[in-house]
Amino acid sequence: MTPAARLASAASVLDSIAQGRAPAEVVIKAWGAANRYAGSGDRRAVAERVYQVLRARGRLVAAMGGREDGRALVVGALAFLDNLSLEEIEALHSGEGYGPRPLSKQERARIAAGEGDLPEAERDLPAFVLEDLKATFGERWSEEARELMARAPVDLRVNTAKTTVEAARAELKAAGLSPERTPWSAVGLRLPSEPAPNVQALEAFKAGRVEVQDEGSQLTAWLAGAGLSFTPDSIVVDYCAGGGGKTLALAVQGLPAADPARVAAPSPAGWSPTGADEMAAAKSAPAAAPMQLIACDVVQKRLDNIRPRLSRAGVAADLRMIGQNGGGVEEFNGRADLVFVDAPCSGSGAWRRRPEDAWRLKADEIERLHALQLRILAQASALVKPGGRLVYVTCSILTRENEAVADAFEAAQNDFYPLPIAKALEAATLTDAARTRFAETATDGRLRLSPASTGTDGFFVALYERRA
Repeated sequence: MTPAARLASAASVLDSIAQGRAPAEVVIKAWGAANRYAGSGDRRAVAERVYQVLRARGRLVAAMGGREDGRALVVGALAFLDNLSLEEIEALHSGEGYGPRPLSKQERARIAAGEGDLPEAERDLPAFVLEDLKATFGERWSEEARELMARAPVDLRVNTAKTTVEAARAELKAAGLSPERTPWSAVGLRLPSEPAPNVQALEAFKAGRVEVQDEGSQLTAWLAGAGLSFTPDSIVVDYCAGGGGKTLALAVQGLPAADPARVAAPSPAGWSPTGADEMAAAKSAPAAAPMQLIACDVVQKRLDNIRPRLSRAGVAADLRMIGQNGGGVEEFNGRADLVFVDAPCSGSGAWRRRPEDAWRLKADEIERLHALQLRILAQASALVKPGGRLVYVTCSILTRENEAVADAFEAAQNDFYPLPIAKALEAATLTDAARTRFAETATDGRLRLSPASTGTDGFFVALYERRA
C-alpha cells in the first residue's frame, strides 16, 4: 500500500469505530482480515495512525472545526500531530489510486488557521471528565489527563504457582523481549508498548506461566486478599468476574509458590527431565485450591471465556451465572470470607488502552452506573460472613463511581466498617516501595491508582470488614 492508501484506510477504520461500539482493536483486526492485500507493515501503519488519532480526538475535532469524520481527523493529524506543511498534505491527497481525494477549500482553511489558543489538555477529554479531574486532582489534573490518553506498557502477572519471577523474566528475555520488574507488584513484569509484543504467541503464556494483567489490576487483588489465611473451607466470591483476570489472581493466593530449585529454563520440545507422562499430568491437573473460589457474572459467555484461562493457569473456580438481582449464590449468604466486587464501570481508568471509549461516554451514563454499582455492592455484601471482608473496585477515575459510591454504601448500612489500607500492605505480593507509597497515599480504607501517579491504569479500591 502507498502512504496515501494507508491514510484512506485509516480514515475508513475510524469511521467504522465511530459507527459502532466494538473496541478499536477488534475493528482494526476485522479490517485486516477483509483486506488481505495489506501486508503486516500496512496493517501496523494503519493501526498506529488510528490510535494516534483516537488519543488526540478532542484536539483534532476542535482543530477541524467540529468535524468528527475519519477523513477530517486524519487530515488534522497530519497537520497538527505530524506537523506536515500544507503542500506535503496536499501531495498525500492527490486523489490518485487508492489514496484520499484532494483537500477541500474548508480543509485547507482549517490547516492554515491552526489550532488556536486553547491548551492541549483542555481538548484531550470530554468537558465533564475534565471537571471531575480538576476537582479530584487539583493542580495535577492536566498531568492526569495527559497520561490517561498516553500509550500504556504491557504488564504481565507471573503465575508463581508454576514459575518464579526471575525464571519468567529469563524466559521472556530468551524470546527476544525486554521485561522489567514492576515497581509495586512483586510478581509483575512490564514490557514496552513499542514494538507491541505478541504475548499470546509466547510459550510462557500458552503454558500459563504468565498472564496479561495491568499492574493496577494485580494490586487490587493483592490488597483484597492481604492478611487473610485461606484454607480449603474458606469461601471467596468474585462477584463480577468479567474477563476473569482478577479471578485468576485471587485463585493463586494461598497456593504454594513454585520451588526455584525445580524451575528451569524451557526444555526442548518433546523432552522433560521428569518424563512425558508426569509433564502431561502437570499441565492438565489444576492445583489444589487453597479456598473455595466462586466466580460470578450475569453473562454466561464471559464465564465460558474464563474456563480456558483457568485451565492454562492450572487453577480452579466454581463458575456461577447469577441473575440481575444477584440470585444464584444464596447458599453463600453470610458465609464468605472474602467478597470481591469489581463493579461494572465506565472503564475510564483504562482509556490509555481503549482511547475510543473516552468519547463514547456520556455524563448521564455515569449516573446510571453509580446507581448500578451501589445496588451490586449492597447485594454482594449479603454474602460476607461476620468478620469477613468486602472489597469494592472500579477501573474508573471518576468520583461518582468511586468515592461517591463508597460514601453512599457506608451511609446506608451499619454492618460494615472501613478496613484501613495500611492493614493490607504486608502482602508478600507487594514490593517495599508499594508499602511505603500506599501507606502515604491511601485514605483510611480507600486507595486510588492512576496513570500519572502510579504508572498503572486508573483504579479505585475500598476495603470493608463486616462486624463480627
